[in-house]
This record gives sequence, C-alpha cells and structure tokens, in this order.
Amino acid sequence: MKVGYARVSTFEQDLDLQMDALEKEGCDRIFCDQGESGVKASRPEWDNCLDHLRKGDTLVIWKLDRASRSTKHLIELAEELKKRGVELLSLKEKIDTSTAMGKFFFRMTASIAELERDIIRERTLAGLAAARARGRKGGRKKSITEGQKLEAKRLADVGELSIAEICEQVGISRASYYRLVT
Repeated sequence: MKVGYARVSTFEQDLDLQMDALEKEGCDRIFCDQGESGVKASRPEWDNCLDHLRKGDTLVIWKLDRASRSTKHLIELAEELKKRGVELLSLKEKIDTSTAMGKFFFRMTASIAELERDIIRERTLAGLAAARARGRKGGRKKSITEGQKLEAKRLADVGELSIAEICEQVGISRASYYRLVT
C-alpha cells in the first residue's frame, strides 16, 4: 500500500501541488498537515500517518523537507521505517529507499538540506551581529514613550485618579501601568 503525506507550514499555503503529485503516484491513502512546521517532531496527521503504516507499505512524500528539516531526524525516520519493513519514496528528489542508491542519495540529500538550513542560520546571525555593531537593536520598538512613563508616574504620585483613569488619560494598558509604576 502506498501511503502519502503532505504538509504546509501555514494555513495560507496550498496543498494542491503535493496532493496532485501523491495522487498521480497512486497513493491509497493521504494524510495532510496544514499550518504545521516541519521542525516539530510531532504533528497530528504525521503521527496518524506513521501509525497507519504496515510492513510492506511505502511512505510517499513530495519532498524530504515535508517529513523533517533535520538530517538526524530524517535518518532516524528512515531507520525506523526500515525496522518496520516500510520503504520511503520522495518524489521531488526521486529517492526510493528500497534500492542501495536510493538509500545513499537519501542520506546525501538530507545532509545537503541541513547544510543549507545551517548556512541560512549563520547568515542571519552574522547580519544581526553586523546590525548590532552599527548600533541597531533588533526587536519591536517600544510602544510607550518616555513622556507617557513620566506622566503615569506623576499621576500615580499625585494620587487623585484611579489606575483605570490614569491608564485612560495616559493611553497605556493596565499591565503597562504596573510595569512602569510599581
């Protein structure tokens, strides 16, 4: 039995491309996760898909990164499937673990995918470090001005208004008030 699995990371993305490829491959059953990151080891339909697989089945995925983003996890997955007598077929990379060359290319492709992810991470960290060196700070800009802070503290010290009235007058939330004044 061919069992397919499709995944997209956000609800805005479309599963059609993967579904069409899996149906064309002749999958008897297809499991789909939408809005689930591949970094997560456990995903609802992925877990159901793995539970559904039986000896002699083939797990069909459109691309290796649909199953996982880490080489270690992909290799562990392949080993687990092998123990269970289940083959892995990746359509995009044309990898079939039922052959010796397929197993080899599976490991090579998984390693290259992880290398690519690590390079992107290194570039991102280098860019952030360069920005910090130029005095730029990352993250969200502060939503409360220095004037709002001073006014909230002044009104709290005067003691004539309730906390709700101070928050409304200064234009801050109750949580912000407590952070600033207490």
